[in-house]
Amino acid sequence: MTNDAITIEVDGQVAILTLNRPDSLNASDEELHGRLATVWEEVAALEGVRAAVLTGAGEAFSAGGNLHLLQRMVDDTSVRAAIMAEAEQIVRALVGFPLPLVAAVNGPAVGLGCSLAGFADLVVMAEDAFLADPHVSLGLVAGDGSVLTWPGHIGLQRSKELILLGGRITAEEAHRIGLANRVVPPGQALPEALELARKVAALPPQAVRGDARHPRRAAAPPGRRRPPRGARCRGRVVRRAGVPAAPRTDAGALEGVSIAP
Repeated sequence: MTNDAITIEVDGQVAILTLNRPDSLNASDEELHGRLATVWEEVAALEGVRAAVLTGAGEAFSAGGNLHLLQRMVDDTSVRAAIMAEAEQIVRALVGFPLPLVAAVNGPAVGLGCSLAGFADLVVMAEDAFLADPHVSLGLVAGDGSVLTWPGHIGLQRSKELILLGGRITAEEAHRIGLANRVVPPGQALPEALELARKVAALPPQAVRGDARHPRRAAAPPGRRRPPRGARCRGRVVRRAGVPAAPRTDAGALEGVSIAP
């Protein structure tokens, strides 16, 4: 089963979801972002599937937000509102996803890509992969993803440092601090993730589903709340008097990584 934005392949009891925008390092355009809000329910309904693996096509896991989409969100309030609503759908869908999820981080996982990895139950990273959440450095409020999941993984103080500074977290460092379970040679993230997923899928399903869902529920966003004065949720540029708008680019997080316009 395929979709232009995400492909779904069933391998025995494991569903493999692949972010399918390799020419742009799997950056999230409108179609991919929308698909991320709906695909989890579809996978959960697949007969005989007991676990899922998420990975990226090509050289990256996901480079985060598509720069053209980010610009449209700044320029068009209706686009911004739609993407913000979808972002909440994605988080709630991942929190409610009943199957164990293994992330095969085969390359850079930035912004949304980093958030997706954070919601996984198990994370396998290639040695040359890295995580980065550059929301703050881009003048954006980190309203979902890492800000919800990292405190549970690595503690509040360390999470605040990583979210505020937004630098790269190498695979080795991610493993050391608790954001990754295993680090493998380049090209081996997906095979290792599949092996883990098959092992989990072979366990009693009710127990596995309960153990997978309960920790995710701790990251569930509360009901809609008014954001702090002078700021808004994910996707809106923060503007205050005397503070220039932040550059609209992921270049700092993706330095040395090519990304198509």
